[in-house]
Amino acid sequence: MIKELDKDFTSLNDYIQQLKPSKIFILVDENTHDKCLPVMLPHLELEAPFEVIEIEAGEEHKTIETATQLWEIFSEMEADRKSLLINLGGGVITDLGGFVASTYKRGFKFVNVPTTLLGMCDASIGGKTGIDHQYLKNIIGTFALPEGVFFYPDFLHTLKFEELRSGFAEMLKHGLIADQKHWNDLISIDSIAVEFIKPHIRRSMEIKNEVVMQDFKEQHVRKTLNFGHTIGHAVESLFMKKGQLIPHGEAVALGMICEAHLALLCGLIDVDDSSVIISKIKRLFPYIDISEFKNGAIMDLMFNDKKNQDGNIHFSLINGIGSCLFDQKVNAEQIILTLEFYKNLEKI
Repeated sequence: MIKELDKDFTSLNDYIQQLKPSKIFILVDENTHDKCLPVMLPHLELEAPFEVIEIEAGEEHKTIETATQLWEIFSEMEADRKSLLINLGGGVITDLGGFVASTYKRGFKFVNVPTTLLGMCDASIGGKTGIDHQYLKNIIGTFALPEGVFFYPDFLHTLKFEELRSGFAEMLKHGLIADQKHWNDLISIDSIAVEFIKPHIRRSMEIKNEVVMQDFKEQHVRKTLNFGHTIGHAVESLFMKKGQLIPHGEAVALGMICEAHLALLCGLIDVDDSSVIISKIKRLFPYIDISEFKNGAIMDLMFNDKKNQDGNIHFSLINGIGSCLFDQKVNAEQIILTLEFYKNLEKI
């Protein structure tokens, strides 16, 4: 269930009243506690006891230690399987909140109220929950669908430009893998600004949801949502390991450039499509200098990707704008050529 919230948060109230939870927990971070909770809370009609739980903001806190703290709070507050968790935040909150709710007492209900563009169009949808461990993103997690995703586009006005741009990368990905019109609409906007993005949010959310509903456990077509992520996640993890976090969307943008070039090397797209994709993404996103990372180090992390099988690196690669293939095996030489292509891209 995906619902756009009006200013009175009516659909969320309707859901809570129908559910009649025994207790309600609202998970926030420092940012959403200050900027978003005061917008939402006055409109909620809560009959059950509720508790606001605040954690520190940032990907570096999406860990087993934070999850343990939340489980302990649930225990102290006597949460039961009729409780409800409302995850009010970006991808860290929805990933982490979904994980702790789906594992505590073998699971209780949760809903996502994403407050970032990345959260709205990607992290809050699809039922993937998770935490990071040993610099590997989302390496521990569950498949657990939220009862609903309730999005309030005006929350986007609380974001810094870099956060808005980060979410825009996932929207572009949805167009590239599944909807050429969506891609064309997005690359035609005047700038990455809330007023230009808002009309396209629902379609981006629908694309992800449509793919997920065909393949919830990621056995086949859902893998296409990983376009740009095999290389992107590896680079993101290397920066995380050195204590220098980069925005997820910027890592995905890097990954999409690389994997579009890889699709060209594999003969899946032609030079024209490759050039258009790379030039458009390059125009919208900053270049990330990965020259300090050896190709072997990047590839080692790709081998540890959750989607791999039988010791092979499996890519999801586009075979046209709006179409994508999954489980594409690529040889090491092609991957190295792609990484060298990106490392030299700034000179082009």
